[in-house]
Amino acid sequence: MPAMFAGMPLVANAELPLTLAPQLEEHFLHPLRAGDADAKSGAKFVRGARIEVQGDQAVTISGDAEVRAHATVIKGDRLHYDAESDRADAYGNVRIIHRGNTFTGPEAHLNVNTVEGYLLSPTYHFNITGGSGRAQRIDVLGPERLAVTRGSYTGCACTGRPDWLIRAQRVELDTGADRGVARNGTLFFYGVPVFASPYLSFPLSDARASGFLPPKVGLSSTAGLDITVPYYFNIAPNDDLTLYPRITTRRSAQLGAEYRYLMPTYSGAIHMEYMPRDVVLKKSRYALNMQHDHALGAGLDAYLDYQRVSDEMYPADLAASDILLNGAQFLFPQEAGLRYQKGPWSALMRVQRWQTLPPSEPPYGREPELKLEYRNHFADRIHVGVEGNYSRFRIRNPVAVHQLQKNEASQATEGQRVHLKPALSYELLRAPGYFLIPALQAHLAAYQLSRIGSDAPQGQPRNARVAVPTFSVDGGLIFERPIGAIWPFGHPSIQTLEPRLYYVYTPYRNQDFMPIFDTAESDFGFGEIYTPNTFSGNDRIADANRVTLGLTSRFMEPGRGAEQARLMIAQQYYFRQQRLTLKPGQARAQANHSDLLLGAAWNPNGALSAETTLQFNTDSKHSIRSNMALSWHPAPYRVFNVDYRYTRANETLGREPIKQIALSAQWPLGRRWTGIGRLNYALDTKRVVDGLAGFQYDADCWRLGAAVQHFANGVDMNNANRKGTRVLAQLELKGLSKVDNGLIERFRASVPGYMPLPAPLPPSRFSLYE
Repeated sequence: MPAMFAGMPLVANAELPLTLAPQLEEHFLHPLRAGDADAKSGAKFVRGARIEVQGDQAVTISGDAEVRAHATVIKGDRLHYDAESDRADAYGNVRIIHRGNTFTGPEAHLNVNTVEGYLLSPTYHFNITGGSGRAQRIDVLGPERLAVTRGSYTGCACTGRPDWLIRAQRVELDTGADRGVARNGTLFFYGVPVFASPYLSFPLSDARASGFLPPKVGLSSTAGLDITVPYYFNIAPNDDLTLYPRITTRRSAQLGAEYRYLMPTYSGAIHMEYMPRDVVLKKSRYALNMQHDHALGAGLDAYLDYQRVSDEMYPADLAASDILLNGAQFLFPQEAGLRYQKGPWSALMRVQRWQTLPPSEPPYGREPELKLEYRNHFADRIHVGVEGNYSRFRIRNPVAVHQLQKNEASQATEGQRVHLKPALSYELLRAPGYFLIPALQAHLAAYQLSRIGSDAPQGQPRNARVAVPTFSVDGGLIFERPIGAIWPFGHPSIQTLEPRLYYVYTPYRNQDFMPIFDTAESDFGFGEIYTPNTFSGNDRIADANRVTLGLTSRFMEPGRGAEQARLMIAQQYYFRQQRLTLKPGQARAQANHSDLLLGAAWNPNGALSAETTLQFNTDSKHSIRSNMALSWHPAPYRVFNVDYRYTRANETLGREPIKQIALSAQWPLGRRWTGIGRLNYALDTKRVVDGLAGFQYDADCWRLGAAVQHFANGVDMNNANRKGTRVLAQLELKGLSKVDNGLIERFRASVPGYMPLPAPLPPSRFSLYE
């Protein structure tokens, strides 16, 4: 046992009380300035095969000559050093190392402490950033500044010929500011000039810096060839601006801009796109996206979320590839408000509107909404909550849409609603193995309608109110037992058995004359079967006298508690049929029980996982809905997914079933190649719903990615579905700059479990240290 641990008790799985020794911490050496008192008195060390001393201040070294100072080492075949001027002149195989950065050449003249001088025909390498190059001459202007004459620069960390480099008449490099400027410079990729400029600014590392970003190049069926050359302004550490000049061959020129800011009490972003004239539609087009969050103090904050487009086809025709990932966007929120949160109290005051594009129906806006909530617990078992809400509901649709939709929007019911929901629950029994929680809540709502729409029932009053109480009891048991090793886990497990009973009683109240502002039928799944209301929102409270019986069994790893498998089953039984429907006259279910829910999940080893749910009608013996997902993730950058979705035909789907299978994967195709793909195929109609095929190539000095995507592209003027195709390519020159034009986000959205290729590891300051 090492002496440092002698006498210390060893505990299994306990962390050793280690601390970082000061000797292991890295402390950067700061260069001496010319005016410092120690600038000339700092110790210098010389070494060589032959040393000749000239007077008291000069020395000449021959054969493996070397001069060392506090942060600088100078080597050469022959070296002359004058202590009075602190100047070193080196000849033959000169090598200078300053703070890990290296310069080599046939001749150099340098002031050792101020690090000022020049080198002839040198090569250089920045060890921290990985940048390097060669030149006819380099003037060293200080510890962090260089002026390269008729030279080159590359951030490609390679020992041979770089794949890309910048050649220029003059290159100014400032490692302190992390910035390089090439005057009359040209960017070469494999010896081919790809970009030239009289003034070319570039970063020396991955840090933020103003300058051109790599161009975004794409191809789509709606915009044609799509080229964007972004320019980034690093205004300050907490705000920046990016301009996006864009050319599309089928439309016209466009200018985009994004401004981001991050302050101590507020933050946000503004993104704008403007096309003066679309040559296809013969008009100007634009898009605007603004987000702002502002902390006002004392638990109060304000926010803004505003999105708008010029016309209904803008998302399908012109949305940038990094904004839209799959298909088109149909709803654009326009919302501003105040939020308050402190202790058990929370409040919201907002104005909310929507810009709606077809085929979506315009949702109701809230102009305004006032919401107040109180939630607290007493005696550790009593939970009290009160929610109050006032909303004024209106439908606005500021973008021109189909005439039919405008008529429907103008004839919709509008008005005000006041809603109050007090709730009380008591943990009657609570222990690790069981729980029993009765709860009581009430739904109180009053309406005052300013307009009665054509969809309202005959005799709709302008004022209405309703009060509906709800009583529920939620109880369950949790049993567990150790079991031996079973296939496929291969080691002992813990199995649980968790029966659950949920009872809810809500008396029937006629709500046919209550308008529908924010309410819809809830989904039916394990997340909704243990809730009191079969509707979402506050306009309908379903009558109920039912009990839900469920059973869950889990298999868990004893040491970590990780869940290896899960089996679930649940079903509702009705003591009385539900009478209330979303809209008057709808058919009501006649069975005395709900569909049966079955679920299973399996994760035997962390690499393979599977999950499935099934909604089954025990009367008709038909599957109503099923979802199955399988994922295999054996190693980083290797994932394969299979998803199957089935929904039986119903009125909502237009009497057409849904049968779709989706395959997606990320997999290495070779030492440097990685393939990415997705295929969503409709088995019933035998057509591709959406698909993506792409690849990434990772070279030493650059990366290339490309993808072809087939996707749903909104609807045309006749409300018929449209399809679109995009081709997107992305080239990253390592060490120059890095930007994602939407390709990586598209891969991530298409392939669950996708992992971007890793960034190069930053070199240590002491790599190749001399």
